Amino acid sequence: MTGGELLVACLAEQGVKRVFCVPGESYLAVLDALYDADIRSIVARQEGGAAMMAEADGKLSGRPGVCFVTRGPGATNAAAGVHVAQQDSTPMILFIGQIAREHTGRDAFQEVDYRQMFGGIAKRVEQIEDAARIPEIISRAWHVALSGRPGPVVIALPEDMLRDPVTAPPARRVEVAEAAPSEVQMDWLVSLLRMSARPFVIAGGSRWNPESARALRMLAERWMLPVGVSFRRQQLFDHEHFCYAGDVGLGINPKLKQRVADSDLLILLGGRFSENPSQGFSMLASPNPEQRIVHVHPGPEELGRIYAPNLAINATPGGFLTRALELEAPDSLPWASETETAHADYLVWSETPPEAPGAMTLGHAVTHMRSVLGPDAIMTNGAGNFAGWLHRFHRFRRYGTQVAPTSGSMGYGLPAAIAAKLAYPKREVVCLAGDGDLQMTVQEIGTAIQEDAAIIVLVADNGQYGTIRMHQERDYPGRQSATRLMNPDFAALAGAYGAYGERVETDADFPAAFDRARNAGRCAVLHLPIDPNAISPGKTL
Repeated sequence: MTGGELLVACLAEQGVKRVFCVPGESYLAVLDALYDADIRSIVARQEGGAAMMAEADGKLSGRPGVCFVTRGPGATNAAAGVHVAQQDSTPMILFIGQIAREHTGRDAFQEVDYRQMFGGIAKRVEQIEDAARIPEIISRAWHVALSGRPGPVVIALPEDMLRDPVTAPPARRVEVAEAAPSEVQMDWLVSLLRMSARPFVIAGGSRWNPESARALRMLAERWMLPVGVSFRRQQLFDHEHFCYAGDVGLGINPKLKQRVADSDLLILLGGRFSENPSQGFSMLASPNPEQRIVHVHPGPEELGRIYAPNLAINATPGGFLTRALELEAPDSLPWASETETAHADYLVWSETPPEAPGAMTLGHAVTHMRSVLGPDAIMTNGAGNFAGWLHRFHRFRRYGTQVAPTSGSMGYGLPAAIAAKLAYPKREVVCLAGDGDLQMTVQEIGTAIQEDAAIIVLVADNGQYGTIRMHQERDYPGRQSATRLMNPDFAALAGAYGAYGERVETDADFPAAFDRARNAGRCAVLHLPIDPNAISPGKTL
């Protein structure tokens, strides 16, 4: 085999079903090997879109999403997706075609030192110098991407190395260890719960799966624990469940924020409780919170990084919950009525959007979708205030139905929706995007059409970078600067790509338009003109 053929054989052994790429002459040997492989090549329009698709694929599957890009400009474009994977703790592998080994250090055409470039945002960066070591380095990459706190691994592939003949066998499939708590730690947890009057669980992070999400629900029921979810991790708990208390993220319900502040035992399960869920690190004192803290995380380096916990447990969510379900709940649970109140407060907060200016409102669009979409529908979004309506008024019912960037990366929703539809072609996939947000990756509509990914894209068009405008009006009132947008006709743009496009002017028109989009049989884009004063749920400029 050539090095390129061996690399593709290693991908097949790891169970890779699709790779996301923009082709380049620097890895032609890999592209040629993919021609004969049972691995689908998804050709994106820009490397940032390809990398975001790979990241979303990893988020949905729990196995590394795979992206191939060419050297220099291709790699720099892909950095946006690598950053999402790092902040979101998502397993991902970025392969970069590299200059020939003999030209290293000469500032050759598109030469970059990738160890320097990606060293701060990837878990590991390697360059394969010897084709015989491809299986070893691929095995290590999968172990690193999946272990502890998951994240991205970057591997540079010198183009001449990929053509070298090699006889090494591919690496066997990687399965990583699942850390679990000790008996002593679980006894300590029970003691902390018995001492508490107002415990609260906040679920977040990665390394979840349908089984661990189900186990969290069972534990909450058994102990009548109120459960919140951290920023853009709403899929971890059924919003209709009587133990669900709400989204501990941006635009938090004031009653929920107070409930977390008043708790006497916080169980941070799986996540880092970083800037957005912690309300700018203001909700808990650092390093010594007033509440007792139990922090469960698969990465030991994250335990005590910001908050000093009373009980630190190095475990995956599944490993922890398996042991937690063995615990015997006491007959008396003094916080049970508070759990019921927390859920009632969430229902009131999320039921009916407040009045907003304009004939077409996002509150109406989201609540209508909530009423007609099935519980398996997948919702994606990028970054912007528009997402606040989705987070507050949509009710996520099952694991694997939310694909969104905790990193706050604009342009993420469209590529993520394409990846989701390719992974689950029989499920409905809806992307909610802003006008500025969508135009970061709008060219990926072409990828959706080419790959027959029949997604629905809603574009909230308020003619501005709304989030920045909101901050601008707060800090520099009346001095709008660099936030105005002159936008295209998004419906016409969709039509130019071969997608279904429609402009929806009023709330009354939305249900029928959304139904037409659902039945279009191909990628559909609904252009929603939104009043620029409707800046967030319940607020105007």
